[in-house]
Amino acid sequence: MTTAAVSTEGQSPWRDELRATLLLAWPMILSNLTMMLIGVTDVILLGWLGPRELAAGALGHNLAIFCAIFCMGLVTATAPMMASEKGRMAHSVRDIRRTFRQGLWVCCSVMVPIWAFLWNTEAILVATGQQPDLAANAAIFVRAYMWSILPFLGFLVLRNFVAALEKPVWATVVACGAVVLNAVVNYGLILGHYGLPQLGLMGAGIGSTITNVVQFAVMALVVSFHPKFRRYHLFGRFWRPDWPRFRQIWRLGLPIGVTMGFEGGVFAVAILLMGLINEASVAAHAVAIQIASLTFMVPMGLGQAATVRVGLAFGRNDADGITKAGWTAFVLGTGFMAAMALGIYSFSEALIGIFVTPVDAETTQVFNLAVSFLMVAAIFQIVDGAQVVGAGMLRGLHDTKVPMYFAAFGYWVVGIGVGGWLAFRGGWDGVGVWTGLATGLAVVSVLMLVRWSMRARLGLLPSQN
Repeated sequence: MTTAAVSTEGQSPWRDELRATLLLAWPMILSNLTMMLIGVTDVILLGWLGPRELAAGALGHNLAIFCAIFCMGLVTATAPMMASEKGRMAHSVRDIRRTFRQGLWVCCSVMVPIWAFLWNTEAILVATGQQPDLAANAAIFVRAYMWSILPFLGFLVLRNFVAALEKPVWATVVACGAVVLNAVVNYGLILGHYGLPQLGLMGAGIGSTITNVVQFAVMALVVSFHPKFRRYHLFGRFWRPDWPRFRQIWRLGLPIGVTMGFEGGVFAVAILLMGLINEASVAAHAVAIQIASLTFMVPMGLGQAATVRVGLAFGRNDADGITKAGWTAFVLGTGFMAAMALGIYSFSEALIGIFVTPVDAETTQVFNLAVSFLMVAAIFQIVDGAQVVGAGMLRGLHDTKVPMYFAAFGYWVVGIGVGGWLAFRGGWDGVGVWTGLATGLAVVSVLMLVRWSMRARLGLLPSQN
């Protein structure tokens, strides 16, 4: 055998892993983007009603999404559980079905307190200092929208199932259809077209609920009748409890939910800090974070793919496969975000110009502030990508508790601490808040990477469990 042949053979497993990761990740990335676009569509349509409706809808939507993010983290546990079982036994059916069913049970159980919380949106917002009329309008939206969270979570469990089988394209197709459906239904219900009553904020909530119910129902039909999935009989005897598996999902998923809640919460606090500076900083922050959030969907999808690929290798007791799966996703995620950082740095003014046109003193101030925030976002991008992929890699090893502590320390102690000090003591204002966020994310990403690098020594690999 020639040297060239040996070299090619040695590289082949890495190329195979790269191909498998990309094939799994791109539908998940598109699916993440479609979820984001549903919220963007609602914001645009509410903006057509007027600034008051837009503000109330955004306020209510942020509160509901904060709750949904925690629930999303909780049910994320089903992904590594199903993937590791698939890796352990390629033709496993019963165990994967157990995890899927109890994932839906977890969705139903967690929504009871979430619904009770969101039903009191008006009182909660008033208690946080919001204007009473704005809080009342936000509650109108939330009381219609909150019913959409349960079918959305059910769709996520279905997406985790098809991803564990490395067939995520169906979830992407259904999610893309949901974006179109949401735009059509909400256009009619919010603005009163197609002969429908103009329901405004309530219409936005009802439309989103209809969209998520249809999305879940269509995906349920796919897994029930598609030849690749129907042999699992996912919904058969759904009513039968499986308390050991139910508790296992809670044990693995609760730290993930708390971790995602920490991350979502720190950005909510960042908005409050901006409000203590001035209104222009709030507006500039809202624009800059939209750009950062859009690029974040790619490493987020790669992190989800890493969870599945690492989980499959974990189930096979394949330490080498775990290494390849983790590092491949990490390099792809940080490499993409490094390219985005360069693009944001080079075209910051053009990007902000999509959202804000500096035509007077007020808009010029917002424009300049947003550009300055994007300068920090160039660094922000790389570490944000690193931490989300790193978290996905560790979740594939069923390692969720310690990363939760990393998130609490990095986001709330370092991120908010540094950001608050720089903004109000250092005189950096909004740039200080963004610098604090970037610093916190950097700390979390380093901690995640160190823990991943020490996985064998820490006993996280299956052979040492």
